[in-house]
Amino acid sequence: MFTVYALKSIDHDWIYVGLTNNLERRIQQHNQGKGKSTKPYKPFDLIYTIECPDRPAARIKEVYLKSAAGKRFLRSIIS
Repeated sequence: MFTVYALKSIDHDWIYVGLTNNLERRIQQHNQGKGKSTKPYKPFDLIYTIECPDRPAARIKEVYLKSAAGKRFLRSIIS
C-alpha cells in the first residue's frame, strides 16, 4: 500500500506533493529538514492523503496532484 500526500508549509505559501509507503516516517523527515526540496519550507501540516494499492497507481495520483489542476484542487480544500 502506498500513500500519496500533500503538505502545506506553515510559514510559506507552498505545497509539496509526494508518495510513500510509510506516511508517518516521511512527514517526520520533512519536518526535520531531511528532504532537500522541502528543507527551506519546514514545518508542514498534512492537508491531503489518498491510499493506492501499488506504486504505479500512486504515481498517477501524484503526477495529477503536482499538475496545475491538482494544485488548484489542493488549494481549494485549504481555503
